[in-house]
Formats: sequence, C-alpha cells, structure tokens
Amino acid sequence: MLNRYPLWKNFFIISVLIISIIYALPNFFGEDPAIQIVGVRGNLANKEILNQIVSILQKEKVDIKSVKLKNDEILICFDNVNLQLNARDILLSNLKENYVIALNLAPLTPHWLKFLGAEPMKLGLDLRGGVHFLISVDIDKILNQLQEYTIDSISNDLRKQKISYSSIRKINNYGIEVRFHDNYECLTSKNHLKSLYNDFFFEIKSSKLIISLKNERFQKARDYALSQNLNIIRNRINQLGIMEPLIQRQGDCIIVELPGIQDTARAKEILSATAMLEFRLVNTDIDNNSFMHNFYIPPNDSEIKYTRDGHSVLLYKKIILTGDHITNAKYDFDDMGNAQVSIILDHIGGSIMSNFTRDHQNKIIATLLVEYKDTGKKNVNGDVILVKDEKIINIAKISSYFSNKFRITGISNPTEARQLSLLLRSGALVAPIKIIQEITIGPALGLQNIKEGIKASLSGLLISMLFLVIYYRKFGIIASFALLANLVLIAGIMSILPGVALTMPGIAGIVLIVAISVDATVLINERIKEELRNGRSVQQAINEGYRGSFSSILDANLTTGITSIILYLVGSGFIKGFAITTIIGILTSMFTSIILTRAFVNLLYGGKKIKKLSI
Repeated sequence: MLNRYPLWKNFFIISVLIISIIYALPNFFGEDPAIQIVGVRGNLANKEILNQIVSILQKEKVDIKSVKLKNDEILICFDNVNLQLNARDILLSNLKENYVIALNLAPLTPHWLKFLGAEPMKLGLDLRGGVHFLISVDIDKILNQLQEYTIDSISNDLRKQKISYSSIRKINNYGIEVRFHDNYECLTSKNHLKSLYNDFFFEIKSSKLIISLKNERFQKARDYALSQNLNIIRNRINQLGIMEPLIQRQGDCIIVELPGIQDTARAKEILSATAMLEFRLVNTDIDNNSFMHNFYIPPNDSEIKYTRDGHSVLLYKKIILTGDHITNAKYDFDDMGNAQVSIILDHIGGSIMSNFTRDHQNKIIATLLVEYKDTGKKNVNGDVILVKDEKIINIAKISSYFSNKFRITGISNPTEARQLSLLLRSGALVAPIKIIQEITIGPALGLQNIKEGIKASLSGLLISMLFLVIYYRKFGIIASFALLANLVLIAGIMSILPGVALTMPGIAGIVLIVAISVDATVLINERIKEELRNGRSVQQAINEGYRGSFSSILDANLTTGITSIILYLVGSGFIKGFAITTIIGILTSMFTSIILTRAFVNLLYGGKKIKKLSI
C-alpha cells in the first residue's frame, strides 16, 4: 500500500529519536567550577587526604558545594569561579609537590544519564575554555650530554691513535679543552680529530686544543631536543585520550592547549613528568658497610645511589641500557598480587641486554628511575627550578640471560606502576621539560560565543520554520518538526562520538545544515505540488514527490559531504571542527528531511482517501 511504513521502520525511527534526546539532554544541565587532585610519585589521594583537604578549606572559610573521591582522585565542586581559584591557592600552599592540583569543570549530568553513558558534548577551546600550557625544554641538558659524549669519543680516538694527552675537561659554551705535553702532539691530534668531527671548531693555544661547537651543530641539537620532546608530548596526550589538542613549537618552547579536558590534573602530571630508566650494574667488589658513612669516597667508575627506602647502593657509572630502547610497557600484577611493569625492548636494546646478561651471570643489576621534579621555586629569571631525583626501584640477580622482554618489580602501588608504564610507553624525554606557564582559559568568552552562535542558529531556524509553516501549511509544520529533530540528532551524535568537539566554526556548520535541511524540504514539497498539478491522486503525488526528489537531494548532499571530507582530511584545528559538524549534519538532515517527514506524512495521510493536501 502506498505511503505506509512497516512496523519495524516506525519502531526504528522512534528509537533513534528517543536515543538522540537522551544523549542530547546532558548539554542542558550546565557544570560547576571544580578542583581535581591527584597524587604523584606514589602518593595516593585517599579518604584521609580528602578529610584533611576539607578541614583546610573549612578553616579558611571556603564553601564547598560537593566533594567526591573516585579512582584515587578527589574532585571538589564550588558554586562560583572565585571560590574555585581561592581554594586552589590555599591547597597549593598546603599540599605542596606531593599532589597535582588543577582547575576543572564538573558536568552536572544526573546520575541516571551518567548510568546510560550520556555526557555533554565536548566543546573546543573557543567555546569550552580549557588549559593552556607553555612548556620550556631544557636545551642545556641535551648539550651537556653531547659535550660528555664528545669527551668520551675524543678520548677513545686519541688512545686508538696512541696520542698521549695530560688532561681533558669541559669549558664554557659546551666546549672542550685538551692539554698536551708539547705542540707537536697538539697539532697531530688537531689534524686527526678535525677529519672526524666536522661539527666542531679546533683551535690551538699553547699546547692546548680548544674544541668548540659550531652554530649549525648547536642548532641541530636544539631542534632535535624540541622535535623529539614535541613528538613524545603528543604521544602522551594521545595516551590520555584528549581529542583535538593543539601541540606546537614556539621558539624554544612548546605550546599545548587542551580544550574541553575532563582530567586536567592527570594531563598536567603526565606533561610535566620526566621519567627515564637506566639499567646499571651493582658494584659488589666493595663491602656495603664501607660506604654507608658520609666520608666515604667511591671509586672513579662508581657512585652511590639510594633506594626508595633510603638504603645506599654502589652502582657503576656506566649505563648498560636506557629507556630509549623501550618499545612497549604495560603494568600488571605478579603471582603475589604486587604491581609490576612488563617491558619490551627494540632489536638493538634486546641485543644489548642479551649480551650483557649472558656475560654477567650471577651479577646484580639495578633499575634506576630518574625524574626531574618541580621544586615549586623560581630563579631570578622567573623560571621554574627543577631538581634531579634518582631512586633505585628494583635490584635483581642475573640468574639467566634475557633479551627483549623482562619485568620490573618492587613498585610501591598500582597507580605508580600505571604511571610509569604510560611514560615509558609514550617515550622518554630527551631533555627535561618544565611548565613555565599554565593558563586556565575560562568559559566567559566561550559563553559569549555560544550565546551568539545559538542566537544566530535559532534566528535562522525560526525564520525557516515561519516560512515553511506559512508557505506549506501542515507540511510546513511537519518540516519544522524535522528541523528541530535534526538539531537534537546532531547534539546527540556529537555527545556520543569520541574525538568530536563543537567549535565556533562547528556552530556555523550547524547553521549551514539548517539551510540544507530546508532546501531538501522545499524540493520534496514542490515536487508533490507539481505531481498534484499533473493530475495525480494525493497518494500518488506524495509517493512520487519523495521518490522523484530523492536523487536531487542525494546529489546535493553528496557533493557537500565530499567537500567536507576533503576539508577534514587536509584541514586542521577549527577547519576540522567545521567539517565534522557538517558531515554529521548532512547525515542527520538526510534522515530527518526524507525518512522522518515521510513517517509523519504517512501517519497523517497514508492509506486514507484524501482529496486535498494542506501544502
């Protein structure tokens, strides 16, 4: 029978509308200013800390709206931004470096919607606000490493050539000074080293060879440190699951913008952490009791390091392997339920570890975790002062040789194991970083943009609906309802899909979709009117109107969709926001303008003897 949908299709349409309404609802409940607190370096945010925080804020007469402890994280909500900022300053001075304290916005989504997995749609930085980090890279660290590496290489090259020298040491500006016994040895070494080290200048000054870094090599080292850290930070952000971040280089710094972020504390912790692993051999030739005193001077090839419990261990300075060769790391639990990190090395790292463990059976190997902590202090230039923290997290006897797979045990808790595995998996930073600026971009400007965007969208929608109702009467009412349903569908889909954020250009895309929906409705209605003028019956006119206009609507939406896909693939930032909104809107407008309106028309006119249409 003409103009009748089967029961399953009607049920499908109703289900789509109900699901869309449910997942669009969280966008209307708003959010509270909040503070998120997460423990670092083994410190857990537990109930005891929560009570301490509440006590501190009550003592300072800061009103708390709500407080929640979940997954070792504390979330404190406030009635306004002023209370939020005041509370953060108070907690920063009391909790110090043991906890990460970050600003956040907590959605007020009801529990029954959260239970269904419904959350507000993610908004871009221009609408939602978010966190802006300016990160400085410690270029001195990479240049000092280059200087030390060059000293070792030059020493080995001179020994191979049997050229004797009296001393070799570092000098200013990352240079190297080599003293010789006479000018002949100095000149010979210069001629030899000059052919091997093209990135350095060589100058003789009275039996001394001064080796300095060329500007090109200096720039190359700086670019390498920045580009590598940029990639590693991007990997870390991807591990967090933050969508549409802005990560780019600005001079000797890196800018990171995280719009619509729901876990700012974890993002700040991961960004600022600098975890590197070093595997070293324990020096067992010297009795442990002999270097437990402060006056003990270790051999030149060894140095004293400490475990988490404060026990001193004598390690050889030579590093067997670093975390640079780690390709994967994940945390799990051993047979006793203790946290551990399973590590997989690349081919080179596996070969190094295999050869070393085979040649050093029954020796003791230690895993040294190197971190650069923020002291909370700044130097005269206003830069954050970092302090190097080295702790032995694991000591094991080499009872059998292993290659590219092994485990690190002795980790204090699962949170620390998870954190360590994430940092190792995303890559070890080639140079320490420090967050020199953290700006939480408030939603004030975003609210203004949202208001203007909603105003423009509603104005266009109301004018379109008014035109449709006046010109097409009852069919115009059906089309107007379809326009509203289209907006609900867009909001619901954007709330469900991961990685989709609404930006100001995205709102422009929604306005464009309203126009596309109206265009499709006009095509259908005009085609129905044309069929009526050609003498067809009402039922035939409705059927031919939808069937005949389908190809035109499909062609128009297909060309727009292809353009939007191209914009998404080649564009970036806000361009992608516009493209993704347009692509979603095209799909929803096809559904509402063709399928949904047809369902209403079938309900009103299908299978009935109608002599005249209200169109």
